Amino acid sequence: MEQEQFNQRTDLTTLNEAVNQIRNVLGDIIIGQKQVIDFLIVGMLADGHLLIEGVPGVAKTLSAKLLAKSIDAQFSRVQFTPDLMPSDVLGTPIFNTKTGDFEFRKGPIFGNIILVDEINRAPAKTQSALFEVMEERQVTIDGITYLMDEPFMVLATQNPIEQEGTYRLPEAQLDRFLLKIEIKYPSLEEETAILTAQHHLVNKTLSSEVKAVLSVDQILAARAIVRNLFVEPKLLEFIAKIVNETRHNPALYLGASPRASLAIVHSAKALAAIQGRDFVTPDDIIAVVTPVLTHRILLSPEKEMEGLTTNDIINQIIRQIEVPR
Repeated sequence: MEQEQFNQRTDLTTLNEAVNQIRNVLGDIIIGQKQVIDFLIVGMLADGHLLIEGVPGVAKTLSAKLLAKSIDAQFSRVQFTPDLMPSDVLGTPIFNTKTGDFEFRKGPIFGNIILVDEINRAPAKTQSALFEVMEERQVTIDGITYLMDEPFMVLATQNPIEQEGTYRLPEAQLDRFLLKIEIKYPSLEEETAILTAQHHLVNKTLSSEVKAVLSVDQILAARAIVRNLFVEPKLLEFIAKIVNETRHNPALYLGASPRASLAIVHSAKALAAIQGRDFVTPDDIIAVVTPVLTHRILLSPEKEMEGLTTNDIINQIIRQIEVPR
């Protein structure tokens, strides 16, 4: 390729400075989870919702709260429980005795960054309350539509191990999450660093040191920059081939939809941007394919009994398709 093709067409200086601040702040607290932090930022810049999965105690909720604290925006949290009703999330009309009219009292979903903790704890009726608001950024109550303020981002957590008292998320809801971020156990060295950091705290918590580094206007401006990043036609074809293969792979019972293809494009653009590039590479696409697809596809019963995972099949698909250069 000619050298001029690598010249920056978009000034990413301000964006990268903000991203590095968020990385540093979160990295000091969420030790050893650099990829998780990057995917949190990718989701924010790609204007998508995130599903964070991991066993108890690996900082799922903390990760979401710290990302919210690094942004000067309205944050709210909803703890999903089996007795939670849709009105507890969306809001409900309240009768005003002074005016004699019903007034809509907004629920916690009305905010910029919403943490839905243990999303699989609530029954289907309450989970379905998120369908419209996550996709269309609006809530319809008694025939009246209420628009959400931008930015609007749902960060949901769930525990993949515990099954008692939980309700499996339907495919239609899973498809509304841009990425599924899996948080693993820390290594021995990382856990030692966590213990050391906590041991030296004196009458304060690490999270209390987090300050907002991005305003709402800066996020919206950064998203506009990310949307305009360059993607070569052959890379778009590469993405289409990957997603199309999920629909014909005998190991999969359910393949990915065109929404998944768009999610890969948006996520790859955001990943390129936080790495200081205004163009997408094949490596960007490969890096985001698994968190984009893993919750959107279903294994066939036979492959599931063999102990395979959706991640295994995604890796097989990527190896089968020629990477454009």
